[in-house]
Amino acid sequence: MKYSFIGKIDKEGEAGFIDLPFNVWEIFKKEGNVPAKVKLNGITFVCNLEPKGNGYYKIPIHKEIVKQFEIGKEYPVTFRITKYGVEDSPYCSAKPIRKIDHVDCIHQPHDGLCGQACIAMLAGITIDEASDVMHCAEWQATMDKMIGALNYFGIEHTEELIYTMGVPVVKLPKCAILMEKMGRYSHYLVYFDGKFYDSSLGVMESYDFDKLVGYLEVLV
Repeated sequence: MKYSFIGKIDKEGEAGFIDLPFNVWEIFKKEGNVPAKVKLNGITFVCNLEPKGNGYYKIPIHKEIVKQFEIGKEYPVTFRITKYGVEDSPYCSAKPIRKIDHVDCIHQPHDGLCGQACIAMLAGITIDEASDVMHCAEWQATMDKMIGALNYFGIEHTEELIYTMGVPVVKLPKCAILMEKMGRYSHYLVYFDGKFYDSSLGVMESYDFDKLVGYLEVLV
């Protein structure tokens, strides 16, 4: 469910925050870490709501986002509670790890690292670096963990995983993580601008959509 209100931006060091106008414990029945996806006057970002005490929280705003607004002015805010937050990340949607204007194919050194390879290709890092952020080893990557890594790196994506289950796809978005079934595991690859980047097979011009289970759009 989405929640909307008018909020005032207050300064906090170089960053900023907006107080939530209601008690989070009463509305969401959640305490402690509360990850959220926020839309502030048209700019979207993910964050962890920060507790102020007794169930009241504030939305922290990264300094790169604060620069685009006027301190003390009220703006429309919409947010929803998600499963995926960010933990001590130096990135945000306004300052992602990189702009995805191309993809370089990364080959996994052995089986079981396709999910980490997808994040490495999108973020422009190594498989080892992706594994550290995802906190997973071989055969442990899941779509949940990849979404968490995308959030960490400030890479925007849709909230919805589109399930196709072998139904032909008329048109894929410009960039996406594709999921296909491979025995008892899932296999992941990256689609970008007409090409398929598979950490096992390399770069492909075409793809057998009968194998596709679903995809997550990456916003570029």
